[in-house]
Amino acid sequence: MGVVAKRSSMTFYSDGTDHYSHRVRIVLCEKGVAVDIVECKENELPEDVAAQNPYSALPTLLDRELVLYEPNVMMEYLDERFPHPPLLPVYPVARAESRLYMHRIQKDWCALVDQILLGEGTDAELDAARKELSDSLVAVSPIFAEKPFFMSEEFTLVDCCIAPILWRLPQLGIELPEAQTRPLQKYMQRLFERESFQDSLSELEREMRD
Repeated sequence: MGVVAKRSSMTFYSDGTDHYSHRVRIVLCEKGVAVDIVECKENELPEDVAAQNPYSALPTLLDRELVLYEPNVMMEYLDERFPHPPLLPVYPVARAESRLYMHRIQKDWCALVDQILLGEGTDAELDAARKELSDSLVAVSPIFAEKPFFMSEEFTLVDCCIAPILWRLPQLGIELPEAQTRPLQKYMQRLFERESFQDSLSELEREMRD
């Protein structure tokens, strides 16, 4: 009798070009979760899934009866359900600080990334968004000289949020000045060489840096 592969109880609907989907895929790979990843676009979500997601949005995570449709909620759920390796600090103060970093990344960087990728605005406004994002990354670069990851000795959910943005810099039309961002460049290399990051990449994401 042949061995029947055990089907995962978890399904992740993911856009292979989307940085929000990417951050969750990094967590899934970091945890080694058995999951069926379905690559699709928002207008391709199966009807039964779209009916359970009030925004019909990607990414969407199904785990048995649970339907999650906010990427940071997915990341924290996965970290709690699969506690090893932990991707948030143990202590409440440090956990709160990590959540604040994720909030700031969303407000300060992701808003600019989304504006650039969606082409929202005039050429001058998009150039201004690129400059603002580039300047912000240059300004934050020195902190990576102190610790191997973002304000941490360990890889955390904060890094899972940052890595997809840094991977997309060529697509965003941003080239960081080498001399001013050496600590950040080394951080990027550490992230990109990480096994979970490599495993998380979709074919389309690999093509972004071919």
